[in-house]
Amino acid sequence: MSESERLEQSLRSVVPIKNRRVWRDVARILSTIFNPFLTALALFVILALIGAKDTFDFWRLLFISTFFTSIGPMLYVFWLYATDRISDLDMSVRIEREMVFTAFVIFYSLGAAALWLVHAPRLMIAAMLGYLVSTMIVQYITRYWKISTHALGITAPLAALTLIYGRQPLPFMILIPMVCWARVYLRAHTVMQVVAGVALAIATTAGFFSLFHVGLLSAH
Repeated sequence: MSESERLEQSLRSVVPIKNRRVWRDVARILSTIFNPFLTALALFVILALIGAKDTFDFWRLLFISTFFTSIGPMLYVFWLYATDRISDLDMSVRIEREMVFTAFVIFYSLGAAALWLVHAPRLMIAAMLGYLVSTMIVQYITRYWKISTHALGITAPLAALTLIYGRQPLPFMILIPMVCWARVYLRAHTVMQVVAGVALAIATTAGFFSLFHVGLLSAH
């Protein structure tokens, strides 16, 4: 075999490996950018803008909602990881996930109570209760099955924004299959586990928005 043939053969074996690494990197980037903490933060920024009466009210609502849905839980997970109480930031071990979700339930319960005490807009309380109930269901399911919180985390905000704005957020729905693909590609979840996360997010969001009579902004 000539030198050029050996080089060509080695390139053929290297390129597929590189392609696999590229797709893995893409999946990891999607998982990082659209993790549940950041998507919840983005949602409550928008909801605070919608519901605030003035600048002070905006910052008050934003701090309360994002502290209990994003900042507090995220710092708690980082602390657990830094002190070796969980094996990784994805909480891959089932027992670890159940323990962490217990803390999340407490965070969301306190967040809902805080929003109610400051007379926050109904849409913010409805969204917080949606997160609370979703987390309680996930905590229970985690004992037997690993439902995808990434799928839930990207779907819930988009479902909420669609219920509020109608068709305007629909182009962003492409993010749901993208994030679901990333989690399956990284072998963090099965197809059924990401589908379950999407279904749970839609059910809880639609349920609480209906219960609190939250509808299209244009209809108000």
